[in-house]
Amino acid sequence: MRWENLTDPTSSTDPTEPTDDGRTEHGRAPDAALFGADAVTTRTIDTPEFAGVTFHEIRARSIVNRVPGASRMPFEWTVNPYRGCTHACVYCFARNTHRYLDLDTGLGFDSQIVVKVNAPTLLRHHLASRRWHGDHIAMGTNVDCYQRAEGRYRLMPGILEALRDYANPFSILTKGTLILRDLPLLRQAADVTDVGISVSVGFVDQELWRTVEPGTPAPERRLDVVRALTDAGIDCGVLMAPVIPFLGDRPEQLRATVRAVAQAGATSVTPLVLHLRPGAREWFMAWLGRHHPYLVRRYERLYAEGAYAPKWYQRRVTRQVHELAEEFGIGPSRAALRRRVPEPEPEAEPGPATPTQLTLL
Repeated sequence: MRWENLTDPTSSTDPTEPTDDGRTEHGRAPDAALFGADAVTTRTIDTPEFAGVTFHEIRARSIVNRVPGASRMPFEWTVNPYRGCTHACVYCFARNTHRYLDLDTGLGFDSQIVVKVNAPTLLRHHLASRRWHGDHIAMGTNVDCYQRAEGRYRLMPGILEALRDYANPFSILTKGTLILRDLPLLRQAADVTDVGISVSVGFVDQELWRTVEPGTPAPERRLDVVRALTDAGIDCGVLMAPVIPFLGDRPEQLRATVRAVAQAGATSVTPLVLHLRPGAREWFMAWLGRHHPYLVRRYERLYAEGAYAPKWYQRRVTRQVHELAEEFGIGPSRAALRRRVPEPEPEAEPGPATPTQLTLL
């Protein structure tokens, strides 16, 4: 396992991938390793929750990562306390990061989890540096910082405390319900700086969820997180990602998802069509061949030009979701209203039989 190869992302072959920055305030050479092999402790935990999972506890040398300039990401700095993710989403774009460790990008990504156990201390030190200017820090942009491992290692409370104490603006993207554990810290931070929270819910189709996101909380549980955060006075948007072509993009599926998002009180909904980068593409296509072989050729044609679906397809999905968001009273232009769509009225007493419409839920 090549622990020594975790180096500055300027050498990364994928400039859109936010990975660890090799630089420190002391000017360490950019080709230096982020940590040495002697700083790694490997352990397995004998509990049903972590059956088959191996944790590699490391003492990292840096924790604030600079996103390469060519990235499509709308932020410059990230913090990633974990590598690998037990959410096991078959489409996860971060799978290729395991390749730099000579780890498998398939099952290895789902079960070989790198834990930066000194992340809170490193971050506090970084924020205290005179060279740091208080720029926005994004979390959960590579792998989920509230995956199951966080329940054991509890890195996020220390990270949030450091950000709060230095009034440093930040955002979090997550599929994990564990974020509610840290609600008091989020509220304290929101009192002194800008805090942005987004929950990822690409669809509410139960069958699709069970097959493509087997390690995540159910979509309705994630929407409960949205509801709890907004009830606590913290604006929370939904990243509707990914919209999966031919499996989660039917008009009735999009409508069901946007309506559920609105009912949860989200301030906005932002669609993102599935993209398939190297590492993720191979794993996803193998899964597709097993579960939906009739779609393989359609995917090969749709993604023939690279990792992203054609612009016309992305625009079509975006337009549909924006129209639905407007219908249900959410979206960037109306975020301040934090309007909730009321639950359906109770059905009237039974009368003469009339046609009824079935739903997916």
